[in-house]
Amino acid sequence: MSERVIADFVGEFFLTDMDRDDPVQGRIVMSPKRLVLAADDHKVTIPTDDIFDIAVGHVPPEMRAFFSDSVTIAYREGNQRRMAVIEAESNTVDKFSTVLFKAHLNGQTALVQHPARRGGRVVDSPVTKARLAVDGKTLSFSGPDTDFSIQLATVTDFEKETRALDGEDRPALSVSHVPGTTTLVTVVSLPSERVMNLLGRYFRLEYSDLVEDLADVSLSDEEVEVLVAIYSAGEGVDPLSVVSGDASQTTMVLNGLQEKELVADGDAGVVLTPKGRVVVNSRLEEVNT
Repeated sequence: MSERVIADFVGEFFLTDMDRDDPVQGRIVMSPKRLVLAADDHKVTIPTDDIFDIAVGHVPPEMRAFFSDSVTIAYREGNQRRMAVIEAESNTVDKFSTVLFKAHLNGQTALVQHPARRGGRVVDSPVTKARLAVDGKTLSFSGPDTDFSIQLATVTDFEKETRALDGEDRPALSVSHVPGTTTLVTVVSLPSERVMNLLGRYFRLEYSDLVEDLADVSLSDEEVEVLVAIYSAGEGVDPLSVVSGDASQTTMVLNGLQEKELVADGDAGVVLTPKGRVVVNSRLEEVNT
């Protein structure tokens, strides 16, 4: 490959059209324009622009006996949809995943509204153009009229929707994140549905880890009540003043929530952590459905 190489490692891979049921060991090489998977009897070249989905850690059920630390790539070949599952050591997979997302997202021109909401209130922020850059687990947006970043670890929710941006209805992601102690909602739209889908996958990387961590956290009704009260009260309000019941008992509950990393001490008092906000969002969804 005479192009600039951005990834080069040895691992195992499986392709949907291979005439065998188990993966092969081979070399995985990637440039900004293409991904090449090469083994003794198999070689496939996948143009970057043909990749429409990337799933980190997700393995199709029929392949779970062979893969653990993996990346699954979905791509188009003519009118057909194909899939490649790639496995390597855990740190190699992490680095390769970042390279994959960078190859698709870096340099994209985005339409952004930041913030569209602040602390639950609609903000009349203008829609501006910004250049997107991926650095580790941070998305940066920079342009003549805007300059901000979103760390994946601060994302508490996101959803795909259609927004009127720059005079047109466009697919967009509405991203809730907590860079400090206040929840912001940022709206992001990219030029194509394919890249929008990959951006959603990128946001899901850290969010999925948060949700997975919460699977092992058990909460009493009293703890959930305190979390929702903190959320409803907003910044600068003492939870003891809005939670009914004994103050000493509420303080004990707060201490337990802090140990579970669901609340933290902010400049204006007790605030929800990103993990705590995911719990509240989930509970509110249950109530509203």
